[in-house]
Amino acid sequence: MGMKVLVTGAKGQLGRDLMNELTRQGLEGIGVDIEEMDITDPDKCRSVIGQANVDAVIHCAAYTAVDAAEDQKELCQKINGQGTRNVAEACSRAGVKLMYISTDYVFDGQGTRPWEPDDERAPLNVYGQTKYEGELAIEELMEEYFIVRIAWVFGAAGKNFIKTMLRLGKEKGAVSVVNDQIGSPTYTYDLARLLVDMIQTERYGRYHATNEGECSWYEFACEIFRQAGLAVQVTPVTSEAFAAKAKRPANSRMSKEKLTENGFARLPAWQDALRRFLDVIKEDACNGSKPACQE
Repeated sequence: MGMKVLVTGAKGQLGRDLMNELTRQGLEGIGVDIEEMDITDPDKCRSVIGQANVDAVIHCAAYTAVDAAEDQKELCQKINGQGTRNVAEACSRAGVKLMYISTDYVFDGQGTRPWEPDDERAPLNVYGQTKYEGELAIEELMEEYFIVRIAWVFGAAGKNFIKTMLRLGKEKGAVSVVNDQIGSPTYTYDLARLLVDMIQTERYGRYHATNEGECSWYEFACEIFRQAGLAVQVTPVTSEAFAAKAKRPANSRMSKEKLTENGFARLPAWQDALRRFLDVIKEDACNGSKPACQE
């Protein structure tokens, strides 16, 4: 029999792709969201995970509104920090594998060298701090675990940078985008394949998983419009030009060497992922409404 895997945050961008990928690989997926298992409730986590009779949990549920987190520190901490502790404690008690989806925001974003999975963590903002607290809880409660850090996430379900750029580009014909933050986009479809492959192994540890290659947000935006065939004027600006509440890391480059060392296939180039993603959302628009298809 194949594995049985519980996915938290199953309605999110990554959660949906994970559920699809589990099915594609012939594994049983149980998707839970806040209605089925509120991760801030330790008793609920224990009962759901304890009774689900699963082999593994992939923990995607999180508070991810980075700027809002600065004002909602307690709520963010309750979900990302304490919530993850509750999930880890329940997994430890039930004896099931745990994979935690974390973020490049656990690092301080200094320098230009790609971050290694075991580098020192020093978050710049509330969101990063609470995800770091989640990592610490898992490291404290579990002897074996997967912590997979991702960045600049986009998927067919939910909001993301690509969809925002396409909307603003069509509405305004011009956008300003920061050019001093460097990282790698992560397509949830590609990521889900890796995570499902990984959860079926015992090759535990901290990993980084983003699509190959790097860019600034400005370069990402330019490529989005180029591939989408939209004539949009893109102006590069510094982070200072955007009065965001939360401080963002300038360097979000992450080393994926550990994937290779442990025999995992790395994700395709981000430009290739973008091309496939644009095809998917175009197809979705066509299936949903004719006018969107004829633009």
